[in-house]
Amino acid sequence: MLILFVLKDRKKNTYLLTLYYKQKKMETTYTCSKCGMSVNSQCAKCDEPLLNNTIELDNGEKVQVSYCPKCEGKIKSPMCCGEDMSCAL
Repeated sequence: MLILFVLKDRKKNTYLLTLYYKQKKMETTYTCSKCGMSVNSQCAKCDEPLLNNTIELDNGEKVQVSYCPKCEGKIKSPMCCGEDMSCAL
């Protein structure tokens, strides 16, 4: 969607045109590498697509998580066929 703003500078008798392009937010898609099933994920609180990351536990094990870039909430990433699903935007 394109949005056009027109502002007039009365002292200089000129116009300032500003064009904005409003892009639809993309959802993050997680896909199972074994069966191909896919899910979309976004934060229900912020309506932002979740991003993929890993965190390290106290015992040194790394765990794949999905997090919201706005409120920084985290969840365990989706699993399918016994494995973490991979993420692509």
